Amino acid sequence: MNSRTQGFCFLAGAMALVGSTVVASKIIGAGLPPFTATALRFAIALPCFALLMAITGARIPRLGRRDWLLLMAQAIAGSVGYTTLLIAGLQRASAVDGGIILGTLPLATAAIAILVLGERPGKGALAAIGVAAFGVWLMSSHAAGAGGATSLAGNALILGAVACEGLFILLNKRLHVPVAPLALSTIMAGFGLAFSALACLAEAPWTLPLPAHALAAVGYYALVPTVGGFLLWYAGSARVRGSDAALFTALAPVSAVALAAGLLGEPLAAAQLAGMACVLAAVAMLGWAGRRTSPSRG
Repeated sequence: MNSRTQGFCFLAGAMALVGSTVVASKIIGAGLPPFTATALRFAIALPCFALLMAITGARIPRLGRRDWLLLMAQAIAGSVGYTTLLIAGLQRASAVDGGIILGTLPLATAAIAILVLGERPGKGALAAIGVAAFGVWLMSSHAAGAGGATSLAGNALILGAVACEGLFILLNKRLHVPVAPLALSTIMAGFGLAFSALACLAEAPWTLPLPAHALAAVGYYALVPTVGGFLLWYAGSARVRGSDAALFTALAPVSAVALAAGLLGEPLAAAQLAGMACVLAAVAMLGWAGRRTSPSRG
């Protein structure tokens, strides 16, 4: 197996693990409130990232006040906001819907860049966002018939989680001093633990039962997709082109839907399958549009 093929395997494994976070969040949401679960996740993941930094000799660069504020905003959005909204959403909606909506992340990032940052989109990007929006509408129409207002509210919360992750990605591009991936993950885990631990005081976790299945799912989320997924993704992306690596993000919703149906026994409706097809097509359209607009290397 050559290096490029190994890279593809690592990337596929990483995205399969990302998809599994939807199923883990569904299990977590059945036993723990969102902020408590998020605090536990980062309490487990932070020592692992710190150990990896010590082993590899990685260092946090010297940062100015503006960059530290941006990192705090990233942690609130991408670490705490994403995890808590995903768990809260999956308390109300199906894991199948959650997995499909997870696939809209590249489109959500592009939409935020257009609406918030004033970037000028190409026709391909606008078409891709429209196709993805239609796919989410298909799922929402199914949710309205199957679960009523509760499922619709859950889907809205999951969309909010995806928007938080998109904001995280865009904020990272605004840093004056680049932060290496391992150092960034460690900082996010540290800030994520601090903010979620403070917020979970309102949930009074010391008065709550701590179901074993929910705790096991938190441990899995912290160790396997968070830490293990990080290692697989960067091992894979080091072996392939960035444009090839980006295409593998489309595997995350497929993994999430397959695991939701296989492990949780959730049914797959025609509207959900059509919605997933629209989301995957939209991601492919966005990737194609990006390749066409990027400068060629000669």
